[in-house]
Amino acid sequence: MAAPASASPQVPEDAFALRAAQPLSVLGSLGKSLIADLQSAGFLTLGDLWFHFPLRFEDRTEVHAIGALRPGLAAQFSGTVEHAEISFRRRRMLLVAVADGTGRIVLRFFHFKQAQAEQMKTGTRLLVYGEPRAGNYSLEVVHPKYRILGAEETIAVEGTMRPVYPKAEGIGHVRLQRAIERALELLPEGADGPLATSLPSDWPRLSEAVRKLHKPRDRAEVEAIASGPHPARQRLAFEELLAHHLSMRLVRARVRSERSPVLRSSGRLRQRLLADLPFALTAAQQRVLAEIDADLARSAPMLRLLQGDVGSGKTIVSALAALAAIESGMQAAVMAPTELLAEQHRRSFERWFAPLGLSGVWLSSRVKGKAREAALTAIAEGAPWAVGTHALMQDSVQFQALGLAIIDEQHRFGVDQRLALAQKGRVGELRPHQLVMTATPIPRTLAMTRFADLDVSVIDQMPPGRKPIQTVAVNRLRRDEVTQRIADACAAGRQAYWVCTLIEESDEVEAEAAEKTAADLTAVLPHLRVGLVHGRLKAGDRAAVMQAFAAGDIDLLVATTVIEVGVDVPKASLMIIENPERLGLAQLHQLRGRVGRGSLESSCVLLYQPPLSETARQRLAVLRDSTDGFVIAERDLELRGPGEVLGTRQTGEALFKVADLQRDAGLLDSARQLADTLLGRDVAAAEQLVRRWVGAAARYAKA
Repeated sequence: MAAPASASPQVPEDAFALRAAQPLSVLGSLGKSLIADLQSAGFLTLGDLWFHFPLRFEDRTEVHAIGALRPGLAAQFSGTVEHAEISFRRRRMLLVAVADGTGRIVLRFFHFKQAQAEQMKTGTRLLVYGEPRAGNYSLEVVHPKYRILGAEETIAVEGTMRPVYPKAEGIGHVRLQRAIERALELLPEGADGPLATSLPSDWPRLSEAVRKLHKPRDRAEVEAIASGPHPARQRLAFEELLAHHLSMRLVRARVRSERSPVLRSSGRLRQRLLADLPFALTAAQQRVLAEIDADLARSAPMLRLLQGDVGSGKTIVSALAALAAIESGMQAAVMAPTELLAEQHRRSFERWFAPLGLSGVWLSSRVKGKAREAALTAIAEGAPWAVGTHALMQDSVQFQALGLAIIDEQHRFGVDQRLALAQKGRVGELRPHQLVMTATPIPRTLAMTRFADLDVSVIDQMPPGRKPIQTVAVNRLRRDEVTQRIADACAAGRQAYWVCTLIEESDEVEAEAAEKTAADLTAVLPHLRVGLVHGRLKAGDRAAVMQAFAAGDIDLLVATTVIEVGVDVPKASLMIIENPERLGLAQLHQLRGRVGRGSLESSCVLLYQPPLSETARQRLAVLRDSTDGFVIAERDLELRGPGEVLGTRQTGEALFKVADLQRDAGLLDSARQLADTLLGRDVAAAEQLVRRWVGAAARYAKA
């Protein structure tokens, strides 16, 4: 960042904030109906509309000749209908050929009404906007925007680029655009915010930056904003990164201002458990455990993220931390996002704690009737430990004295979910300590925005004897060779996984595919014992199959991605992942981590479907070249973006409005430094920024 700008005396510092906070009723000319719809969609103030930025822009400022159109470049053009027909090849569609003397283009509609087809008479003039692509015989546009022109109508081009906004529930694009246009008319000129004296002098004032992102001057400015270097976009991206970082820091400050039970144990149970383990803790595990113990011995709540690659030994560290709570007369709870992962923790805790005389409780949505009543009673009466899924957060669950809440796969839970478990475990004024874990290493850029409320511990050392997993990518046309490789491995006394992946988000479809694969492999490899596990199996049946595999009673386990986490099987040294191009790097790395759990040489075969896209090719190359989870996580973020890495893109949850973690990574250190300053001198300004950018999520700061 450049040198800070000097404060301007022209506009009061709070002018922007005061106007932004005004209710939508000041836009009376929009009409009561539209204002009500906006409020229902979450727009309550002028600022809410100002900060609803365009996704992209359409250039309607000129009309291009059809002959000048280029594939992939959206443009506006006009022409006359030469021919139109409804085709039934493969699927019903409307095809319209349009020409203007310089060239010919086809408009293709898959969804249309009969009246629309009847409008496309030969000689009809059209004004069209869309993105051309290469067709069979000429350029074509699929589902373009268009309007019919009068025979002598003169085309009036628009004076500015047309913004396209993110959808708002219950409001059409035209109505939303009109509302934002009216709101921008009330944006004060030259107004800035509390950061005015802390930002580079070449960055525009806040009001100017907001206006510029809604109304760029021309295509060149749109491209400068989209690619990142435009000062207005940088100003707003910096504010947004700062706000997200501050929101997490405010959560931390609120929580750390409370009190938690001081957990100091004699270490007697811990020593017994360590003595019974068939392995010794690594130096990294011992270091992390010491960091956790130091937190638990304080009256301020522990807020710690434990990162460790697949197989690094996070679970035993969490169990040893749980013993500190139990020996102090408190309870420990472990929450996992899936039943399979929660089952894995339950088995581990039972194996380690049963010899110590510590009985625990299992709770998931599948535990019903008398079994559920018994579980709830045991938790309420002080069962030393409990393991479960989201079910642990239900209203009916009441802990007697929860001292430590352990949450696995942190990135799959929202901030509100893990705070909810802590709130549930309150004992009077005391809140439980929190330890959150992930086997998906969090890239630094994500950690500084999404997880800034947490201290971080890293297990950066694998247990001794582990050998690196050799990874190869193989065309699925060589499936017979891969099958023979399985036969050879199992003949040598080893075990193998075959993982089926599908694009469909359906347990039923995935289960059918896995069942067919298992049947096919059984037919080809009749001498092998083939097992099958998928999400449609009952929990007990799934656990039985996994246990049989672990016991060596199954040679080849066919599974869906439910085995991303599962039991340790030291003899499992070969994994086949079918269609790996459909998964992200982090998930592929997690799956690969199911092998290589012992001292055997292990391999992972990525059986891909050609042709691969360039992104898929890069992903598989990263996995071939590295077994370092942190390297893989950074590349996953770079190739797929934060929405995919965090699992939010499918849910429609946008992490950022303006900022991009890859493009704007260089702003993060400055944002963190300014956050330190603001929290030290002006908490009100920090909270104002959080409200502006994080909006409803600011409630977490009061959790």
